Amino acid sequence: MEKMGVPAIPMCTRAYTELANLTAARDGMPHLRQVFTPHPVGGKSADELAAYLVNSDPVSGIQIMKEIIDDLTRPLTADEMKTGMQSIAAGPATFGPDTSDNLQEIFMNNGMTDYMPIIIPTEEKVEAMLKGTSHSPDEVLRTAKQGVGYTSAQWGYTVRQIAVNAVMAGCRPEFFPVVLAMASVGSLGLFGSTTSSSTALVINGPIRDKLNMNYGLGALGPFAQSNAAIGRSWTLMGKNLTNGGILGDTYQGGQGNQLDYNNCIIAEDEKNSPWLPLHVQFGFKPEESVVSIFGGPDIRQGHGARGAGAEMAMFDEQISFMCQSMVAGDGALGILDPLVANRLVEQGYDTKEKLSEWVFKNTVRTVKDFKESFLAYFHLYPLALEGREPYATWYKLPDATMIPFFVSAKQINFVVCGGQANAFFQIANMNHSRSASTDKWI
Repeated sequence: MEKMGVPAIPMCTRAYTELANLTAARDGMPHLRQVFTPHPVGGKSADELAAYLVNSDPVSGIQIMKEIIDDLTRPLTADEMKTGMQSIAAGPATFGPDTSDNLQEIFMNNGMTDYMPIIIPTEEKVEAMLKGTSHSPDEVLRTAKQGVGYTSAQWGYTVRQIAVNAVMAGCRPEFFPVVLAMASVGSLGLFGSTTSSSTALVINGPIRDKLNMNYGLGALGPFAQSNAAIGRSWTLMGKNLTNGGILGDTYQGGQGNQLDYNNCIIAEDEKNSPWLPLHVQFGFKPEESVVSIFGGPDIRQGHGARGAGAEMAMFDEQISFMCQSMVAGDGALGILDPLVANRLVEQGYDTKEKLSEWVFKNTVRTVKDFKESFLAYFHLYPLALEGREPYATWYKLPDATMIPFFVSAKQINFVVCGGQANAFFQIANMNHSRSASTDKWI
């Protein structure tokens, strides 16, 4: 018999039975032996997890340890030794002529929308969108490897395919370079984690005014076509250009995320900000137009005013409180109204870097709280066992020792926008992933 390698049995919780079976089949192993435990495993004690192993597999009904030993030692059947990858259907080239209402239904029923009405991507509208860039419609952007279930698939998409989704989202041709820049990062919207994470997209440079983006009053709300349509295109590309957004398969968000409808679009108010724009901090030139991608679970709001303006004591108090429920290992994106930013400058924080350093040093918790924080045991403890710092050191410290919330000050970023109606700020529990120039896509 051909040598198959070291015997192994995949294990996961019963909540992912369908996903595990689908993934195995797509990878050419439809008869893969698998063991399932009760759900969940997160938040369970060592004793509770040990009890899982002596009880029955909730899917097969076989005692779990017996099932593991049997699966590892029983010879493979002929079906279990079969291999081969499942082919991927690209779908029809066109849907044929029909009424607008029927086409809306076709797109919706095939999971190609956010279940809101779309602009039907006719040949004429797609060709008009393509005039927003000098790039070839057939140019293939960086492929993405994305999704929870379909981990083996590499996904690529052309400029034309992106144009189709931009049309559907309601974009105008002049928005298209921003959409292409977002797509160029290679990992599109609708992150498949059970954490229901979403995306913030920060846009800097001259293109903000060229597209009449809103970075003043109601900056994060539905008050500009460019903000709304660009954000929506990110979601539609996630559904249609990768394998994202298939419920129970590639999307496992426990409760989902309202932000996913058009994400959090932030055009930074560079004029009223006392600090360097975000893209300049990241090494781009001030005259460049840039989109920066952040990902994470949520955004929470605070108020930074005592009397006439934002006070560091108030900022300190509220940021520390917000950090208590942040996901272990994630960063923070602070979204500050100009009133807050300028008041902080008056108190000595004349650069974003100084403010980031202050937050890093002043948001602390005990080692015990860190160890018990959300996902720390699953995501960060394995890194500590590998010797990855600072986690390796943190896990060796006494439980009462105070340590930072963040790994470094570089995990903490700030942008400025808002109408100066009140001294509010918001903190997104989100990490910066990549930034891309929009200029190269004009």
